[in-house]
Amino acid sequence: MFSVCGIAGLYSPSGAPNPELVDAMRAAVAHRGPDEGSTDAYGRCVLGHQRLRVLDLATGFQPVTNETDDVVCVFNGELYNFQQLREELRDHSIRGTGDTPVLPHAYEENGPDFVRRLEGMFAFALWDRSRERLVLARDRLGKKPLVWTRLADGTLAFASELKALLRLPDVRRDVDMAALDAYLALQYVPGDSTGIAGIHRVPPGHMLLAEGESQRIERYWTPAPAALSPRSDEDWLELVRATVRDAVTERLAADVPLGALLSGGIDSSIVVSLMARHSSQPVRTFTVGFDDVRYDERDYARAVADRYATVHEELRIDADVPDTVERLADTFDEPLGDEAAFPTFLICEQARRHVTVALTGDGGDESFAGYERYAAHRFANVVPTAVAAAGARALRATRAGSTEPRSTLFRAARFLDVATAPPVDRYARLMEVFPRELRARLWADGAAAPLDLRPRTRGVRGLQLLDLETYLPGDLLPKSDLASMAHSLELRSPLLDRRVVELGLALPDSLKTRGVTGKVALRRAFAADLPTQVAGRGKTGFGVPLGRWFREDLRELARDVLANDRGWFRAAEIRRLQDEHESGRADHGHRLWCLLMLELWARRYVEAPALTAA
Repeated sequence: MFSVCGIAGLYSPSGAPNPELVDAMRAAVAHRGPDEGSTDAYGRCVLGHQRLRVLDLATGFQPVTNETDDVVCVFNGELYNFQQLREELRDHSIRGTGDTPVLPHAYEENGPDFVRRLEGMFAFALWDRSRERLVLARDRLGKKPLVWTRLADGTLAFASELKALLRLPDVRRDVDMAALDAYLALQYVPGDSTGIAGIHRVPPGHMLLAEGESQRIERYWTPAPAALSPRSDEDWLELVRATVRDAVTERLAADVPLGALLSGGIDSSIVVSLMARHSSQPVRTFTVGFDDVRYDERDYARAVADRYATVHEELRIDADVPDTVERLADTFDEPLGDEAAFPTFLICEQARRHVTVALTGDGGDESFAGYERYAAHRFANVVPTAVAAAGARALRATRAGSTEPRSTLFRAARFLDVATAPPVDRYARLMEVFPRELRARLWADGAAAPLDLRPRTRGVRGLQLLDLETYLPGDLLPKSDLASMAHSLELRSPLLDRRVVELGLALPDSLKTRGVTGKVALRRAFAADLPTQVAGRGKTGFGVPLGRWFREDLRELARDVLANDRGWFRAAEIRRLQDEHESGRADHGHRLWCLLMLELWARRYVEAPALTAA
């Protein structure tokens, strides 16, 4: 059974938790698994789950146990190697035909280290009654979320989403101000913080083991390049073709309708091409677009859909923008300022009307070095600082270079600015939404911490590893998971298969970036499978017209919401950003979006009353 769902539970070292509290937690994540659910008490531990049925529909209920009911587990996600695990556990009596029932038996054989054998996306809670041990674990890259906290009486609470923990009466809603400063810098909260003090994420590739009133967190996987010997370019490309193909075909198993989110970029286009070649029925594809051609990718997506005769559906975004923003704020229970959540949320809503599972191209940029910043770092190494500074000033003097973030001149100016910084600081400079000096002006107390995002390895691989450990689990994966599961849609990301990631890290730099072009190996490996206009596209990102929105659609909402500050920020500084933006003197759309989403999050998930800024 592939059991995409929501999980929640309580473990009390001093007594039996109240199952009704877990009922309330389950209700908060019912959208993750609307088909069925239960709360089950096992002495000091109570486990809850909500299931979205995808495969093994008849017998795939949870929780699952071993033969003696001493080990019990609730699970969210999919295991792609469960058939191999079942074969290795053939001496055990395993229920049903799916993946989840193998977990308690694998634990019996290998203890908590069995998690190292799991291939897939997952978050699970396993209770060992004989040892009174709770094991929480999260997949290698963080595709599935898992948060936890300790209550005042020592009870450990955990759930798929933060909003479930906030259903508990003893959970405090004190803001983690350091996490919010990092959010303003990056548009997401990095690391194991959530924005609420005392509530933590289980980090990707880690497990939490709780016994009594103590817990320890152990890392079981670290991203690293596959141990592969040097080979010719053509051999590398053939390995890329085979590995990506296998990752896609593994993710086609489902007893429910399955489709793909098709953006028009090369990553999702490759996924669709492979789906079409290995599916017995036409693939269903979904794309989203805007009337503003700068943000519209429908023509590219349509070219792929036509080539592979998919059942294609386009969604033109003409939604009530303020209303959709409020719906987003209801969904995202941790601060997230990535505006791509807006179209992702809407296309997932549209896709769920027709399918239960959708494949995506998420992860192609991290696995195969697709971000412009990778090429920018290499470029910065050969540009003299004085030349870079002069070039940046010249480009900023043009209208496009100062007020049009998606223009070539604006991006070039940004890269030249960064080229003036020391190499170890360039990544942080490229990622910052509010640089440190702007954050200091914004905070009412002037406090702003330095941002330490330094690659631990040189070259493109170091940047890939940094993104895999920060940007991917902090921003991209929560965005996709929450936007899709809000509509009970399961997303699968073959380009984030462990073997694909490790192969992508192992590729030589010459097959990662060339000039300003990234994903060289992926482009070359699948060039024959893509329409010409798609194969040659550069990286564009999933943008929305924030510049216009904060002058038109969102102007009134932003003025109203951001005027009612909590005393965190200087009101005059927020008004300055709005005035400069609305007058066209600058484009602060991204910054205003981050501030708007932060305040809307605080209204829903922070207990402190709103205060008017001085």
